Amino acid sequence: MRNMYESMSPASSPQQFKHANDLSEFVLASPSSYHAAQKVARDLEASGFTILSERESWSIEPGGKYIVVRDGAVAAWVVPESLKNKPGTRSIYTYFTIVGAHNDSPGFKLKPNPDFNAEGAEQVGVEIYGGPLLNSWLDRELTLAGQLTLKDGSTSLVQTEPIARIPQLAVHLDRSVNDKLVLDKQKNLQPVIGLASGASPTVGKSGAMELLAESAGVDADDIAGYDVFTYPAQAPAIFGARKEFLASPRLDNLASVYAASSALAGVGASQLSGIALMVAFDHEEVGSQTRSGASGPFLADVTQRIIGALAPDMTNPKELYLRALAGSTCISSDAGHAVHPNFADHHDPVNRPVLGGGPLLKINAQQRYSTDSVGTARWAAACASAGVEYQEFVSNNSIACGTTIGPLTATRLGITTVDIGPALWSMHSAREMCAVNDIAALHDGLAASFLTL
Repeated sequence: MRNMYESMSPASSPQQFKHANDLSEFVLASPSSYHAAQKVARDLEASGFTILSERESWSIEPGGKYIVVRDGAVAAWVVPESLKNKPGTRSIYTYFTIVGAHNDSPGFKLKPNPDFNAEGAEQVGVEIYGGPLLNSWLDRELTLAGQLTLKDGSTSLVQTEPIARIPQLAVHLDRSVNDKLVLDKQKNLQPVIGLASGASPTVGKSGAMELLAESAGVDADDIAGYDVFTYPAQAPAIFGARKEFLASPRLDNLASVYAASSALAGVGASQLSGIALMVAFDHEEVGSQTRSGASGPFLADVTQRIIGALAPDMTNPKELYLRALAGSTCISSDAGHAVHPNFADHHDPVNRPVLGGGPLLKINAQQRYSTDSVGTARWAAACASAGVEYQEFVSNNSIACGTTIGPLTATRLGITTVDIGPALWSMHSAREMCAVNDIAALHDGLAASFLTL
């Protein structure tokens, strides 16, 4: 483990830069949770995974690699070849090593009937999604991205060009802005997308819908519903005196999704003792209580169907499933906080994790993180196997702790769960930042977890 004010290495290796660049490409391809789920599926399919449909019967074989997508969530797994050596399906026993993350990030979601005009500007109505750092979204060019559902029931991913911006009020009109910035969530945060042609509100087809339809290559009249979000248009960038840092939208929590999916892609079925599974949920930033969120049935559905497909002639499949869960481990990987050098007193005075010091092991006495001593020992073993150092994170007692999918997964499935994640500055900003070294370390720790836990 590591707990000191120094980075793992001032200069990153070529492999570390490769992971940072690959993560940047992943972020660019994943402006919404729906895009991220499809990106994971495409990348893993290219690595030999088979995409399954929840509406069809699953044929799962030892040594096989599989993917299933549910809305903005995705699960993928590798079945160990060693299950072929079992004398019969009635004697089968296996377990899961799960890495859980989430595809969504805080921001703004497009409202119904979004278009309106005000003071010569064409604007779109948005609703706050999750808990973004509101001021970080000012004066940034934004795209609109998400999923359209058409009248025939089909869906289409969509992302516009940069068309929106939330302009900040000039200091000349608010001389107190540098002392205290107060943003009214309804009045001050509606993006501008153009110049209005008249003073009255838009009637009929909305400009936003026309732009979304054009970007998706569909007819606006065919759009029956949509889940569309703002996304910062500025591309990720590696920067710093020695290129130590990565700045990017949606590092919380696409850094974990990228590390988990790329680690799983490198797992060989012959290396495994248990089933290696990664899952990226949707809606974590708004409470996870959806069919594709961690409080929903997605992971339970997938794991139960896997066991059922591997042992179709079991007379008591539920017992076999519960035995598998009893031997399983879930690693909840979600972004955490490095000590901020300008706000050092906001952190625990003893445990001082830093950027570049390796993944965080997240601990909370109120079980806002699900880490216990058993999970700690398992994560430590995986990191030791990978040659990766990690750091403990615990909140300052005077500051409320956030939470993750970890406690939700532990509650729903009864699996030993440990909370870890990459260290960030500017979490929930429109543009977060991490250390280049930490992306590779997280990948390596998760890859070792699939093989050792």
